[in-house]
Amino acid sequence: MAPFLFRPAQLRAFATLTFGLLFFALCAWLPAQAGTMTRDAMLKAFPPPLIVGEKDRELPVWPILKQDGTATPIVAYVFESVDMAPIPGFSGTPFNLLVTLDAKGIFTNVRVLSHHEPVFLDGLGEEPMRRFVEQYKGVSLMQSIKIGAGGNSQAKAGSANVYLDGVAKATASVRILNQSLLAASLKVARAKMGYAKGRDPELVARIRPEVYAPMDWNALVGAGLVSSKTVSNRDIEQAFAGTVGAGQDREAGQAPEGAFVALHAAYLSVPATGRNLLTPEGWKVLQGRLDPGDHALLLVGKGRYSFLGDDFVSGSVPDRVTLQQEGLPLELRDLDLDARLILPAALQGAEWRVFRVNAPAGLDPAQALDFKLRVTRSKGMIYPERVNKDFAFGTALPAKYFESASADDKGWHSIWRARSAELAVLLAGLAVLAWALARPAWVSRSKRRLAIFRTGYLLFTLGFIGWYAQGQLSVVNITALVQALIAGRSLGFFMYDPMTVVLWGAVILSAVVWGRGTFCGWLCPFGALQELVSKAANALGVRQVRIPDRVDSRLKKLKYIVLGVIVLVACFSVGWTDRLVEVEPFKTSITLGFNRFWPFVAWAGGLVVLSAFFYKGYCRYLCPLGAGMVVLGRLRRFDWIARRAECGQPCQRCRSDCAYQAIDKPGKIDYDECFQCLDCVAIYTNEELCVPLILKNRHVSGQVRIPIAVAGNPAAKLVRGAP
Repeated sequence: MAPFLFRPAQLRAFATLTFGLLFFALCAWLPAQAGTMTRDAMLKAFPPPLIVGEKDRELPVWPILKQDGTATPIVAYVFESVDMAPIPGFSGTPFNLLVTLDAKGIFTNVRVLSHHEPVFLDGLGEEPMRRFVEQYKGVSLMQSIKIGAGGNSQAKAGSANVYLDGVAKATASVRILNQSLLAASLKVARAKMGYAKGRDPELVARIRPEVYAPMDWNALVGAGLVSSKTVSNRDIEQAFAGTVGAGQDREAGQAPEGAFVALHAAYLSVPATGRNLLTPEGWKVLQGRLDPGDHALLLVGKGRYSFLGDDFVSGSVPDRVTLQQEGLPLELRDLDLDARLILPAALQGAEWRVFRVNAPAGLDPAQALDFKLRVTRSKGMIYPERVNKDFAFGTALPAKYFESASADDKGWHSIWRARSAELAVLLAGLAVLAWALARPAWVSRSKRRLAIFRTGYLLFTLGFIGWYAQGQLSVVNITALVQALIAGRSLGFFMYDPMTVVLWGAVILSAVVWGRGTFCGWLCPFGALQELVSKAANALGVRQVRIPDRVDSRLKKLKYIVLGVIVLVACFSVGWTDRLVEVEPFKTSITLGFNRFWPFVAWAGGLVVLSAFFYKGYCRYLCPLGAGMVVLGRLRRFDWIARRAECGQPCQRCRSDCAYQAIDKPGKIDYDECFQCLDCVAIYTNEELCVPLILKNRHVSGQVRIPIAVAGNPAAKLVRGAP
């Protein structure tokens, strides 16, 4: 094992990275992307009778006015999202959306002006993206907008929350688009419409489950965990004064100081409240009825008036009680909780109900809850005239019982939670691979054991990591990093694809320990596809071509040229970068499953077919991502593949068997080109395959049968031992 010192190759790697950062810093002098709409373009987009006002100098927003008699009120605001919230997409470049928001905060139109999302560029095409943004029409900023199954799409105007249908294979991209749209729109709404209430529904506080102390009802009230409101008969009469409902309640007139209704509200899902008001069995039942992010609210009422009403049905939404938070309507649905509530003697026999507020509603425990109790009076028998009055009451959770939201915990965290099962499978797979590479001699104890393990893992990589979980790393990740650094943007957009983040983390760690080959040889879905095709072709008798060493060495330099050109162009032209990264067949073969325009399918399919004759030719000679992995692999700390003194001098068995041609004539492993297939390790530990071991264990003289590789295929030759 090499001493823990930096070697010349590692110093060169550090120098390369340092030069790259300096180069990106120089490129950062390039101007950042800004809005593209001119006044002429706006006049075409909003013709008469609409009037395009002057663009705001402080906030780049175009007011849209309309003649109404002698007045010209503002009916909408138009802006480009890149001016307000340039959140980078997966290419490192933001979406630019032209957004039209009416004076009430309702989207009247959303149009994509420009984007550089790989999945929508000659992949799925732009039509799915256009259909996605069309769903925003009629949606209000006062609603909680989520990406999911469009369960509320038929009732957008009246729902507290709304789900938009996502785009298959582009979930992370449309979530970034959604965040760009909401962040930009809320900025405009706050500045132009007084939308202090137009908060981001993703930024909500979290209940602190560990905060608990035994308390009775009075202690809960004193701690601010239970809020109370009493509406007297006098309050009711004063509210209906001057309407047809005045004087309709005789009992209220006779006892004006009497209680019409006494209401009490509390967060029952907060442990400090629920565990004190419910039995242990009841608390357990409540926890089982709530999904992550849901809230349970308790309402208790006593008096002459029922907050539910005579026609209330269990499990439904109450008609008399409504809930809002910062002006945002939240749906209350009866949880129909079958449990005993521990109430004080004064409230025995009181009416109570537990309501659920679902997680998608975006309820924020850090903000006050505003309830309204509706009271209706009528006059007349046949065609009664009705009058409604709302009586407000509220509750607020004390700060010690919740943890405030972080500005960094925005948008992407829900994706990580939704993909937690997939991430668990990936982490388990990475753990298995790390165990195997840490014990290569055990995995390679026999050719059969290695073949079974390797083939099984490649199927896992292709099937699960690639086609199912869409975890194919790409040179696009590198160009996105370059372009984000140049523009001075946050790198948070990577967090919208948790599989990519975890895989890159594994790649960086493995590069230090084992080198470049951990990803290229085991974790790249397209590499796995090529190798499986090669194995199938070999089983069918297809003979693979072994490139002469001198030619092979020169061809392997091509991938560095390809990477260099792509990175250089990424510093100056996003459009040309989008074209050049198509040298990668990953999007066609893995992301889109060969469902794409025929030239791309022909390129990807041709490379796969070529691998049946030239072993993983794309990986070895053209792959720009592989070239980047080589640079990263220069940080490797150990020469972990064991060698003997006889390796290469004179034994050439491992070199002859290495399909990657990553062993030189003196027997040294070229870790820059090694894909860690472990074939040489299997030979090294096998007394029937390793020539030095065979010569050691057999007679010095006589004939010894030593199997060697001929043109990449195992065969047996008769070799006479040394005298």
